[in-house]
Amino acid sequence: MPLTRILLPLLLCVALQGHAEDNPARGKDLYTPCAACHGVAGEGNQSLNAPRLSHLAPVYIVAQLQKFKEGSRGGSGATDSARQMAAMAATLSDEQSMYDTAAYIATLESEQSPVTVKADTEKGASYYRQFCAACHGPAAQGNPALNSPRLAGADDWYMLAQLHAFRSGSRGSEPQDRTGKQMRAMAGVLPDDEAVAAVVAYIRSLEQ
Repeated sequence: MPLTRILLPLLLCVALQGHAEDNPARGKDLYTPCAACHGVAGEGNQSLNAPRLSHLAPVYIVAQLQKFKEGSRGGSGATDSARQMAAMAATLSDEQSMYDTAAYIATLESEQSPVTVKADTEKGASYYRQFCAACHGPAAQGNPALNSPRLAGADDWYMLAQLHAFRSGSRGSEPQDRTGKQMRAMAGVLPDDEAVAAVVAYIRSLEQ
């Protein structure tokens, strides 16, 4: 196994530990402008292209906020909603603000959104096991060591949009977005739109 595959998760863990104790109470105040799109319980809002957040691990939320703030997500070639998120992340004054916001989101509870993507879940299961399970887990539970988010509980409409974004290059094309580039490569192995929808439908069929 290449040494970099061993060291990168360890370096990520060290980096994420290098901050003060998280403060969810401060995070609640910081989350106030986020609630306008993502909802007071982190339930998301499809009409605003704002995904559910309450099922995500804090480490993943922080990683995405960092990407938005540094410009590896939400750049000139990104979707309108991604560019809006980059603008919102820029209002967070420092990394501790990101950790505190993520810590507050971790206290939220919300219901999973209704099914909107209908496709062949059996085919989706086959594709998922081949291409997705190694990083996201057999039950789509995620893997913080690989910065792979939990997918069980995510909005199917959002997963569909993100897979298409990776396939088109509007997400994962920035040179510094290492994990985004990995996802873009994996999304690209799905043969067509039917396969993309099948994977999403299968993930949505899993228990949270």
